[in-house]
Amino acid sequence: MKGMKPFYFVLAICALLVLPSCGGGGGDSGGGGGGAVSTPQTGTLSVGLTDASTDAYKAVYVTISEIQVHMSGDVWKVIGAPNKTYNLLDLVNGVREELGITELNAGDYTQMRLIIGETPDGGINILSKQHPFANYVIDLDDKEHELKVPSGFETGVKIVQGFTINASQTTELILDFSASESVVVAGKSGKWLLKPTIKVLNTQEYSIISGRVDDSAGKPLPGVLVSAQISDTSAPDPTDQVVTEASTVTDEDGLYNLFIKPGTYTMVAYSSGYSPDVVCAVSLIAGQVAEGRDFVLTPASTGSVSGVVSIENAVEDEYATISLRQSVDCNGDGTAETPIEVSSVNVINGGPYSVTLPVGLYELVAFSYGKTTQSFEVEVFQNTDTSAPVDLL
Repeated sequence: MKGMKPFYFVLAICALLVLPSCGGGGGDSGGGGGGAVSTPQTGTLSVGLTDASTDAYKAVYVTISEIQVHMSGDVWKVIGAPNKTYNLLDLVNGVREELGITELNAGDYTQMRLIIGETPDGGINILSKQHPFANYVIDLDDKEHELKVPSGFETGVKIVQGFTINASQTTELILDFSASESVVVAGKSGKWLLKPTIKVLNTQEYSIISGRVDDSAGKPLPGVLVSAQISDTSAPDPTDQVVTEASTVTDEDGLYNLFIKPGTYTMVAYSSGYSPDVVCAVSLIAGQVAEGRDFVLTPASTGSVSGVVSIENAVEDEYATISLRQSVDCNGDGTAETPIEVSSVNVINGGPYSVTLPVGLYELVAFSYGKTTQSFEVEVFQNTDTSAPVDLL
């Protein structure tokens, strides 16, 4: 984690010292100067990288060659050229990597663009090997799978979200590169895909939630996926009834920090071999640091759900997301059930999937762009594989 910077206490745009301008603030400086030419006011943009994490892989490597900002017309300005291969799973719990910092004219900007690299840097991965590819994952069995970038992203990943540069101030933005949503597992072609899913986080507008995850004996649990979820049982499409807003993975001491926008969330902690634990109705306001949102995970018997994904009239590299969900009693009185997502996976058309889960009843929700969402119940039995093929029309 060398070179990575904690950002979770930086919750406001940092004002720089305002330097006196030549000739004062536009008034007379003792005699005329009517022909003076005004200099555009500038501010500073700082862009960092972090990750909404996943526990499905040991590492997710992405090479970023440039970060650009859109100027007027069709002009793009390079604000950073790291040409570096990052393990997204290192960028959790308040850790970020700086991608670029530059001065820009004060004003409103509409979008940025991230250029994904084609050549890895000369670094070493978690297996003590040089990077075999520019973009790849290392699965739980230490196998390396190259991530192909679909043609639509070859000219860069456009991030259409506006931001403002204020004169003599620094605007700090964090690119939240979601590893869990960006990796698509192989199908019939054998190709794994990188379909970047990125959110822009403005440090002024966000909050922090932190805590610890222990097992039932009080021992801290590392590698636990902690997510902040929004539940809406009134949404007509099951896809939208549970949305994961942010996620991270606990460190070696079982601790987590989650950088998140204000709102009310159901916090979920889950790790393979344990039943999930939930903290309900956590409300946050901008700039708040909410500590002590702790979890205790209890060992559970497990089974699996598996099948093949079929998408009717699928275009090349089309994929589906499979979400496995349960309901929890957040009120504690049985009057209302809150759905939570326990696990999810992206699967390319024609590809197989297999998810290990604690014994119990789940709702399987499968969806793909432009297709009708499929939703049905599956039951997981101890040491048994439940067949659940997915057909999207």
